[in-house]
Amino acid sequence: MPQRYVVVLLTAACTTVCYIERVGFSVAYSLVANRNHVDQATKGWVLSAFYYGYALSQVPGSSAAQQFGGRRVITVAFLAWTALSLLTPANPTSSSLASPALLSLVLIRFLVGATQGFIFPSIHTVLALCIPPHEKSRAVSLTMSGMYLGAGAAMSLMPAVAAADAPWGGPAAVFRLSAGLGLMWVVLWVRLFSKDPPGGGGMGRGSGSISSGDGTPLSPRLPGSKHDLLQDDYLNDSAVGSGGSSGSSCSSGGSGGGSHSSKAIPWGAMMSSWAIWAIVINNYTFHYALYVLMNWLPSYFEQALHTSLQSIGIGKALPYYIMMIFSNVGGVAADFLITSQYLSIAATRKVLNTVGFLIGALALCLMPVLSSVTGAILCSTITLGACAFARAGFSVNHMDIAPRYAGPVMGISNTAGTLAVLWVWQQRG
Repeated sequence: MPQRYVVVLLTAACTTVCYIERVGFSVAYSLVANRNHVDQATKGWVLSAFYYGYALSQVPGSSAAQQFGGRRVITVAFLAWTALSLLTPANPTSSSLASPALLSLVLIRFLVGATQGFIFPSIHTVLALCIPPHEKSRAVSLTMSGMYLGAGAAMSLMPAVAAADAPWGGPAAVFRLSAGLGLMWVVLWVRLFSKDPPGGGGMGRGSGSISSGDGTPLSPRLPGSKHDLLQDDYLNDSAVGSGGSSGSSCSSGGSGGGSHSSKAIPWGAMMSSWAIWAIVINNYTFHYALYVLMNWLPSYFEQALHTSLQSIGIGKALPYYIMMIFSNVGGVAADFLITSQYLSIAATRKVLNTVGFLIGALALCLMPVLSSVTGAILCSTITLGACAFARAGFSVNHMDIAPRYAGPVMGISNTAGTLAVLWVWQQRG
């Protein structure tokens, strides 16, 4: 198997394990908190602490990956949150914000969020090195679909683990299981991605172009795009066709894997780029819509339709599995349109992003009109699937417009997405 495929599978497993931990904690803590009548304000502090750490660490994480290498940063960050998971109190039941036990729990969740915040920008740094242009959409979509697989798996399995008796069950068992999966992943990551693979990501350094499959060279440029500063200054000398490193070798790099350049990150150019602001706005919109729907949907079924998702055989895990499927459908569709040259790279991103968001919005608007259980299930399924489909647009675009700085661009946009999550938490409270 080519090394780049191994790396993509490992990054998909990485996001899966991260979300098993993230959702698993929420399941376990909510169970214990409800049993002990912990008030909603306290629960909100504990559950949101992760996202505060996550939001604050995205940009520092991307900077670290750029300087020290994405592979190395991912390894250290994974080990850190694994250790913190083992330190999580087994029965965090206190309701007093002044309680040392509760403060330690909030601090641990903040630090888990901070360490996991280093991981996702670093993944983009690694993938930008490993994946040739004609595989970017599928690679990123498969990697990101691991989040939904992990969330769905945690929703399906962790309630039973958390509710079981010790020593094989209970909240502590959930935390140990998450940590164990994390350690297993690190072992695989270090063993299977420890050095520069021969032949690289499907094309050698300095190769003139990449074929679309029929011998036709595929341009790394974004056809029809405006003169974006990042694209003009960095894409030309880093993407395929210019002898750069983007997509060329799945390199561990001289500094630990996935380090594009020792040059200073052009933060000013990024913040003045309309293309990057488009990604930021899309990321914020996606996460806001997703978390509003996921938090509001059970209440809508209970209050407006007088039924529950559980009573009709639809668990909380199903939406995540739907998103996992459609995320990959979008990635395959995007790469097909690009390699077949039906659309330019820029047009493909815009079309998939627009189609996904538009279908999702229309389906959401139809839900109260249909006003039935079947209609609500259909509309919510279409909305979530369409939003996941749209990720083949904005989630891949980091590597199109600034391949050498895909990690920092991801750090900026994912900060915006996490702020959307925190805003939803505030509205919920």
